[in-house]
Amino acid sequence: MLNVANARINTFGPSPKADFVPPSDQLITLTYGQLQELIINAVTKAIEPLQDEVRELKAIVANQDEKIVALESTQSTHADNQLIQLRLINSIREESHKEKIAHAANTTQKTQDHITSIAVILGAKEKRLIEGQAPRAYVDRLRKEGLTFSELANVMGLTVDRIRQLAKIAAGDQRFNITWHPRKKNTKIIKLRRWDAFVL
Repeated sequence: MLNVANARINTFGPSPKADFVPPSDQLITLTYGQLQELIINAVTKAIEPLQDEVRELKAIVANQDEKIVALESTQSTHADNQLIQLRLINSIREESHKEKIAHAANTTQKTQDHITSIAVILGAKEKRLIEGQAPRAYVDRLRKEGLTFSELANVMGLTVDRIRQLAKIAAGDQRFNITWHPRKKNTKIIKLRRWDAFVL
């Protein structure tokens, strides 16, 4: 029986020695240089990905800085262009205004009388339609179509060329609207801008 017990105990292998130290607890002797090298290698491996990431971020920031500089330059150019355009528009308006004043000053009394006659003719025609109780469609048609240059020339006893000259001057007059006929191709008309404001 004792032999069986000994056999069972012996099957577990040799018993550990009293001076056995596991590898994790063994004492390792390193020089200062070796320890320093190990630490430097460990730190270098640890910070390498961070250094790569910092380099990438620096490249992104530099790229964005370049884009910002380009955008600021473009914005500055657009602002300069807008300023130039506004100055041109203002100078054109001023020139146009000066031309209208000069043109109005150069018109003779006879020309002014002709332009006033055009307003009177258009207003009188509407008045006759209203007083004659013409259907509303006729009044609306007159207001929409006015009179053609040839119709005005016949009524006033002038040439169509003279009506064209008067129309150019009347274009700067707030009473008139010179435009194309809504139904007749290549035919210009003169109509009152505001019928309700006309006073005979």
